[in-house]
This record gives sequence, structure tokens and C-alpha cells, in this order.
Amino acid sequence: MKGCIVAWLVWIAVIARAADARAGDARAGDARAQTARPIVPGTGVSIDYVNDDFEDPNWKFTHRHPKSSREQDEQLRGPRGTASNGRWTEGPERGQPDQIETIELPEEGLPGSRRGLLLRTLHSGIPGRRTQDVQQDDLIFNSLELLGPIPVAELPNFTVRVWLPPFAEWEQRSGPQFGVRMSTSTTVTERGKGFLAGMETKAEPYWPGMWIHYRRGSTRGKTVDGAFIAYRGNRLGHDVRVREVEQTGWWTFGMSLTADGAVHYYARPGVGELTADDHLTSQFPYGYRAEQFRTFFFDVCNQNDGQSWSTAFVIDDPQLYVVKADRIEGVVQRKIQAQEKRLLREAARARKRR
Repeated sequence: MKGCIVAWLVWIAVIARAADARAGDARAGDARAQTARPIVPGTGVSIDYVNDDFEDPNWKFTHRHPKSSREQDEQLRGPRGTASNGRWTEGPERGQPDQIETIELPEEGLPGSRRGLLLRTLHSGIPGRRTQDVQQDDLIFNSLELLGPIPVAELPNFTVRVWLPPFAEWEQRSGPQFGVRMSTSTTVTERGKGFLAGMETKAEPYWPGMWIHYRRGSTRGKTVDGAFIAYRGNRLGHDVRVREVEQTGWWTFGMSLTADGAVHYYARPGVGELTADDHLTSQFPYGYRAEQFRTFFFDVCNQNDGQSWSTAFVIDDPQLYVVKADRIEGVVQRKIQAQEKRLLREAARARKRR
């Protein structure tokens, strides 16, 4: 009898824990009470050494096909595609979009801005394969190579303007179309591979962000086309719908990290600076606490059938900021000095050859 009572009490405790877990997951859409005060993206020192405005008439991206597809088939096909200014690169996990070019802005955007970067893809996924499902390509901001990782204690954050075309011009497929994302890392301890393997500690990269989802008018009783923003992700790593896209045209997106390892997500229509009112949510995706900011990047998705071009999104003025920027400013200064010395050496060698 005593054993039955103990089993019954254990069962009640299990049910209570499951209820608490469900309640916690229901609250996962808004974890602000559990995180440090968010940093509004656009706060701090703009790191102009790596930032880009796409106004240079000589800006060009050099594709080096075939693309990488390490995520799908463990094939890293180097050398990777790169931008002429060294500030953008093809991702190693997935290849870069097929169309990456600066264009006149499709409509008036930031004051003084005339050009932005068009991102579109056709042949996503593994080169030469038509999987008939949704695949994605990545364009990576090259700050990790140029600056190295940034500890979250320095409060890194970024902003970008994204132009959304009229819904009639979107790839006519419900689902994710464009991603604004961040690469971060933490430290995890887990059992190694093999029967006798012990516990090991290692760096664990992960990629929180925001997805723009298209919803065709015929989807789930909706009579008109629309879109919404979903964040990635809650403590379980799930994508969660967080805001409707009420209008197309320009939107401003941003993400930030705080010293407690939380990720903070912001978005607003238009090109205005982000404010506290534009805060969508704060999360510890996958239950992780970020330790380092690595970079940010953009995802372009399409139906991988060799015929369906992805929606033509335009980005403008992506900017990296750091609040506690003394160390990064020192890194930038040393790199500039090293470049100047290299140019002087090359000039001296050129004179000798004359």
C-alpha cells in the first residue's frame, strides 16, 4: 500500500512538472521578465570598418560555383564567393544566392541612400539537384573574419533595412521567404561519441533570427495575401509567429545580445530608427545563453525546382554596433595600421622594380 501511495505521489509530481513545462512554453513568446533589459539595436558605436551602404558604383559580388552545401551533403566547395570590398561572403553551410547585385532603390528609403542590394536565388540547395522542396541560400556579413567574435558582455547589435515587394510579386508559395539572422555561440558539455566516451565541453554555434513568412490568400481561409514574422526560437528551438506584416515596402529589423546571453528581436515598418516600442520578444533560443556574437546573415528561400525564383528582396545599410566598443576599436585601429604598412611595402617594392 505504501508503495502505491509513493507511486501515486510521484505520478502527481510528474503531471505537475508537465503542466509547468506547458505553461513555460506558452510564456515562451515573451521572455522579457526573465532576461536583462534589452539593448535597442542601433545603440553604441557603429563599426564602420565592416559596415556597408552599397553606394560604391564598383561594388560587385564574385560567385565561385559550384556552391557550398555542407549542411546537406557535407561538401564545402571552396573557394567561397566574396564581395569586392571583402565585407560579404558565401556561407560554408549553404551557398550564396544566385543574384547578388546593387541596384537603384525600388522606392525612397533612408535619407541620402540611392542604392541597395538585391538578393534572389533560383538554384538553391545541393548544386545540380532538384529536390522539389524549400531550400535556402545564405549571404554572410564577414565580420567574424574581419574582427573576430565579440563577447556578449560588449553588447553587440545590428540593424538592417529590408524592402518587401508587393505581395503579387512574391514567390507564390506559403512559407518562409527571407531570414534576418545572427550567428552566436555558447559552451555545452555533453557525452562524446562512442560507447566508452566521457563527457566533453565544446563550443556550440547556433543561429537565432527572424523569418518573413508568406501566406497565400487561399491558405487557411484567408481571402487576401499576407505575411508575418516568426522568431527563432523559443527554449525548445521552435519558430514562433510574433507579428503580422501589415504593409509591404521598407521595414527595419534588428537584433541584440545582452550580457546574460539573451537574444532580443526588433522590427518595425518604414526606415526609422528602432525604438523600445519595436521590441518583439527576448529569448534564450534552444535554452542556450549566448557567449559570443559571431556575425549576422541573410537567408533567401525558394522552391528548389529549377524554375521558381525566390522573392526579390532588397537590403540596405546593414550596420553592426557595439556598446562597449573600446576593445573592438583597438582591433580596428591595429588592422588599419597593418593595412597601411602593407600598402607602403607594396609601393616600395613597385618603385624598386621601375
